[in-house]
Amino acid sequence: MLRFRKILCPVDFDINSIAALEIAAELARERKAVLDVLHVVPIPLGPEVAIPFDKLEGRARKRLELLIRRKLDSKLRCALHVRTGEPANEVIHLAEETGADLIVMATHGRTGLSRLVLGSVAETVVREAPCPVLTIKPRARRRARSAKPTSARQRSASR
Repeated sequence: MLRFRKILCPVDFDINSIAALEIAAELARERKAVLDVLHVVPIPLGPEVAIPFDKLEGRARKRLELLIRRKLDSKLRCALHVRTGEPANEVIHLAEETGADLIVMATHGRTGLSRLVLGSVAETVVREAPCPVLTIKPRARRRARSAKPTSARQRSASR
C-alpha cells in the first residue's frame, strides 16, 4: 500500500477544486496523513499595477479558513497556506518545501484557445512535481457524459 503522509491540495474556490479538496481530505483521513491546503493569489498579467497583495492574501486566508471549517472534519490534521505568484510554480514549490507525497488537484477542462492562452496549471504540475499528482476532472463534464437521454428521440439520436 502506498504511504501518503503529506497530501497537498491547491484550491481556487471553484466547484472543481472543492471536489478535489473533498477527495484529498478523504485520502488524508484514510491514510492518517497531514493535508496541506494551498491557495495562490495570482499576479495579474499586464502592466505593473500597485495591488495590495497583503490584503488579497488576508482575504484569501479568511476564505480558505471558512472553506476548511465548512467542508473538512475538525479532527483532520490540516495546514493552510496562502501565497502570491504563478499558481503552478507555487504548488510545486510548496510540495518540495513540505515534502508532499501526493498532490490532489482539479483540472478545469479548458481546451482550444483558452488552454493555449491561459495554459494549464495541472499540466505543468503533473510534469514538474516532485511527487505523484492525482487530477480530478470537472464535475460538470462527468455529469454531462453520464446523463442518459430521456426521450425516444434523444435515445435514437445518441445511437
